[in-house]
Amino acid sequence: MTAKPIAVASDHAGFALKQVLLGHLADLGHKVTDLGTHNGEESVDYPDFGKALAEAINRGDHDTGLLICGTGIGISIAANRHPGIRAALCHDSTSAKLAREHNDANVLVLGGRLIGTEVAKDCLGAFLGTDFGHGRHVRRVEKLG
Repeated sequence: MTAKPIAVASDHAGFALKQVLLGHLADLGHKVTDLGTHNGEESVDYPDFGKALAEAINRGDHDTGLLICGTGIGISIAANRHPGIRAALCHDSTSAKLAREHNDANVLVLGGRLIGTEVAKDCLGAFLGTDFGHGRHVRRVEKLG
């Protein structure tokens, strides 16, 4: 897997898993930008972090992102409100692989309260290690806007 620059953000509920995955990404040689939150004890609003990551991608600072909140649902909705963002909430490596291959997802979303560390690492590996499949999927992704 080629090392990539990756933007990462979470709310307080995703903070613990984010910390683990930041280390994992660094171990794999990826350049990571941590957009916060930087404290898992203080309650914060997930839409702020979904927006920050979406803006970083839309500015061209990063091509790929990782978002984490308690379930992954709220922060994926927040990110997907922004043009050009295709944030996919994944629960296993198969969904992460297919999100990239079929949907050209550019943001992986995980639920910090729903999946364990090893499953999260598997999802991340599948997501980062899979390219968009093109072919019949192009017209479908184009319809997403």
